[in-house]
Amino acid sequence: MFVKPLPLSCLLSLFISPACGLLLCSFFAFPSTDVDTYIDTTCLLRLSLTLFFESGSLTDPGACPFWIDSLSNEPRTFHLCRPRTGITCKDCCPQIFFKYICLRLPSESWQGQHLNLTLQSHSGTANVNPAVAAPCLTGSSNGDFLLTLRPFLKRAVLVVSYVTVILCFRLWIMGGAMPLFSEQDNPASFSPYILTRFLTYSYLLAFNVWLLLAPITLCYDWQVGSIPLVETIWDVRNLATILLAVVMALLSLHCMAAFKRLEHKEVLAGLLFLVFPFIPASNLFFRVGFVVAERVLYMPSMGYCILLVHGLNKLCAGLSRCGATSLMVSTGLLLLLFSWKTVKQNEIWLSRESLFRSGVETLPHNAKVHYNYANFLKDQGRNKEAIYHYRTALKLYPRHASALNNLGTLTKDTAEAKMYYQRALQLHPQHNRALFNLGNLLKSQEKTEEAIVLLKESIKYGPDFADAYSSLASLLAEQGRFKEAEDIYQAGIKNCPDSSDLHNNYAVFLVDSGSPEKAVAHYQQAIQLSPSHHVAVVNLGRLYRSLGENSMAEQWYKRALQVARTAEVLSPLGALYYNTGRHKEALEVYREAVSLQPSQRDLRLALAQVLAVMGQTKEAEKMTSHIVSEEPRCLECYRLLSAVYSKQGHREKALGAIDKALQLKPRDPKVVSELFFTKGNQLREQNLLDKAFESYEAAVTLDPDQAQAWMNMGGIRHIQGSYVSARGYYERALRLVPDSKLLKENLAKLDRLERRLQEVRERDQT
Repeated sequence: MFVKPLPLSCLLSLFISPACGLLLCSFFAFPSTDVDTYIDTTCLLRLSLTLFFESGSLTDPGACPFWIDSLSNEPRTFHLCRPRTGITCKDCCPQIFFKYICLRLPSESWQGQHLNLTLQSHSGTANVNPAVAAPCLTGSSNGDFLLTLRPFLKRAVLVVSYVTVILCFRLWIMGGAMPLFSEQDNPASFSPYILTRFLTYSYLLAFNVWLLLAPITLCYDWQVGSIPLVETIWDVRNLATILLAVVMALLSLHCMAAFKRLEHKEVLAGLLFLVFPFIPASNLFFRVGFVVAERVLYMPSMGYCILLVHGLNKLCAGLSRCGATSLMVSTGLLLLLFSWKTVKQNEIWLSRESLFRSGVETLPHNAKVHYNYANFLKDQGRNKEAIYHYRTALKLYPRHASALNNLGTLTKDTAEAKMYYQRALQLHPQHNRALFNLGNLLKSQEKTEEAIVLLKESIKYGPDFADAYSSLASLLAEQGRFKEAEDIYQAGIKNCPDSSDLHNNYAVFLVDSGSPEKAVAHYQQAIQLSPSHHVAVVNLGRLYRSLGENSMAEQWYKRALQVARTAEVLSPLGALYYNTGRHKEALEVYREAVSLQPSQRDLRLALAQVLAVMGQTKEAEKMTSHIVSEEPRCLECYRLLSAVYSKQGHREKALGAIDKALQLKPRDPKVVSELFFTKGNQLREQNLLDKAFESYEAAVTLDPDQAQAWMNMGGIRHIQGSYVSARGYYERALRLVPDSKLLKENLAKLDRLERRLQEVRERDQT
């Protein structure tokens, strides 16, 4: 026996609509008795119904057992075989199967002809006249009937089991609960009025049918005002609903009448494909998360195609040859038009920008498409356009909390941003992103406790939001609450184990906390989760650099360059080369970094510093002077200029550059101390020892740990012959750097001078 394979449409329908799939698979999952001949599904159902509803009583189980072994057009014969089943029959058996074979074959092949049906059995043959055939079957027990339906029941159980597994899998994916939707997803389902819900749902059926008939206006997202609610029976759109109801009623009546006559099965099949797959998306049994979704029309469109072709066939049959040709040409032109529409619609899906922009152009009154387009613009850095579309979305739907939150992130005015975040939280108190953004805003305003509360709330309502953990932990670390910060990081890693950013931030925290060994593991975990996370790669290189493992640091820096060859990655590699004396390589790296980011001041300054060290003082001076012309308050520029002028032998210019740096009045005392120390060096080189001493004295006043300044002060007093004063300065410096050989040598020289001076005094006295 050959089993007919299920059509692809049935398998697809199991995924799209299990109810429809069950029905269709039940239709098609019957055994065929011949490889080349498939039994018509509707006829089998008709025969089953006849057996079920018109049966009398089966008698004499051994009288006439039979089974259909083959079915062919020439001759039209049933071959009977006793041992196949337990079905028994009397004289009515040939009549029923003659009725079936007549239904099985097209009416044109036997209408008006005398057709004999020959039944071959172990007891002989029987000829039946179609005119006297009548569906009367008698049986002895219901068990025989169930045995007949065993193949159908077997397949029905398999299909039901399959659908059950699919439904259970779907529920498992959703966590055993239906998804939660908001008012903006499906406004009609949140209306408090039953009439509004009923009228809107009914109109949406008509709207979906119109999309099938004329797919002119298409959009990727029909939400939030795309289709206004139908709130009164006087709404003109109700006419479309009434028209749809009338058409569906007429089609249903036609199907019922045709089913009795076993005609026009195409209409029934078309309606089944049209209606059943759409039921799950109709809000009939449960709320769905959209107003209209073009994707749910894929399966119904199969039924629509069946009905359309059947209708064209009927029209062509009733028209003249010329009229039928005109109809087919018109249909072909319509197909070409829709094909062109399909090509143009596919172009919309080529990129995010074209997709989101098409939504704004197609449904400008839809707040959701403005919101989506604004999100894209924000990601692209086109903030002004993004702000415009966020505000447009809010005009169309003022209760859009996410639009308020995102608008706050783009607003430069902190007061205005705070207002947007607060409005978003009024509409949606559990909006974890708004809680996070408001917490960060208060954090920047040093309102620490309020920020901590908001960030904890953000984590509470969004336990998988990794950024909230990082922000809260860093805030606690800034407050010196390191144990709490570490607990937050660990909780975040537990709830968000796949967040590479969280692992990277925790590693930074561990480095600052003095646990570099643990930090290495989390840096590596971040890189494993996201091999393109160049920030973690660079941070790991910096960690190895701080541990003195320069070769490992260089390897990680170069690996980061393979991921992203940017100025941010080149800069630490250049610093590594510079600090290890590989000035030529540092020069090449910094030149590349500056070419990638020419507006970055620090990179140009670092390049100028390398040039100065390598003796290319003119280029270094030119580059540094250009930076100063752009940023007159560049403190490091003046310090570098002073060093460049000093190398060139321009002592006055070098001293003038330091004076300009001091005029900027830096806030950091150590920076001012270093400036005074540099000025003292310049004055000492000009042999202005008293002024140099004053500068050194100012330096140690601001930073008493400036050992070199103490030593230079001792050196000046040493030269001036104030040995006692010099010894005091030397000893002060030696306490700061007890291993300094130079200080010890100076003290030894001072001892020798003092001894000689003592000897001279003794001679003079004698």
